[in-house]
Amino acid sequence: MIPVQRLPATHAMTRLCDFRTEKIREAGAAGKAAHEQWKAAKSARRHIKGLLEQMAPGRIRCMYCLDSQGTDIDHFEPKARTPLRTFCWDNHLLACSHCNSNEKRDLFPCDPETGTCLLIDPTVDDPADHLKLLPRTGELKCRTRKGWQSIEVFGLNRDELRKGRADACEMFISGLIRWHDQVRLGKTEAAARTAVRLRRADFPEVLRTLEGLAGTPLASVLEDRHFPEALSTWVADRDHRGAIPVIRLSGPVPWTSR
Repeated sequence: MIPVQRLPATHAMTRLCDFRTEKIREAGAAGKAAHEQWKAAKSARRHIKGLLEQMAPGRIRCMYCLDSQGTDIDHFEPKARTPLRTFCWDNHLLACSHCNSNEKRDLFPCDPETGTCLLIDPTVDDPADHLKLLPRTGELKCRTRKGWQSIEVFGLNRDELRKGRADACEMFISGLIRWHDQVRLGKTEAAARTAVRLRRADFPEVLRTLEGLAGTPLASVLEDRHFPEALSTWVADRDHRGAIPVIRLSGPVPWTSR
């Protein structure tokens, strides 16, 4: 998981959602009414999904696993628990069908004393405060209770995700070295294309973890002697340009990260 910036709701979407929320209220604010209104609200759902797709990392990735395409609108706090939040914009996240239907479902663990939710909301929390990624193995470790619950509920250490992150680590390391070589040789356009590919790749939390190792002894144990310098140069360039480089290229950039 990585931080996701929530975009402001559009006027049209707010109007549609407020209308449906009022319908739920009129029906007694019950879970059944929330389910029925959500099923019937095709226009509202289209607006919500479109805005979530604009927010999604990479190539419209799931905001939980960052691996599969985000196809579902997940109610972070389930409809059955709080029917009147069914159409609340800050309660919607984009998820893949596996994370939404097979892992999270209607789970919403809370602290029994404070009632505080114990799941990471990437539009509110920085996942790195709660999760630690071991890039070579692809395994996530918890830093906090919220991190532990999120790993369990979202299934973030399932085999395909751990293997995918480990593969992504190798890809990012070789990609950063290639990018650095292109920069040194003055191949500006090639370096720009490589940077875009790296930014679009699946498992962006692996790249974010590697970036955090820049300038530390840990960078030298991941690859050959060229990697630490490549990583430091990448981070310096990122900080100079901003977290997401603004690069304009003509045509698609063919690449698959796995």
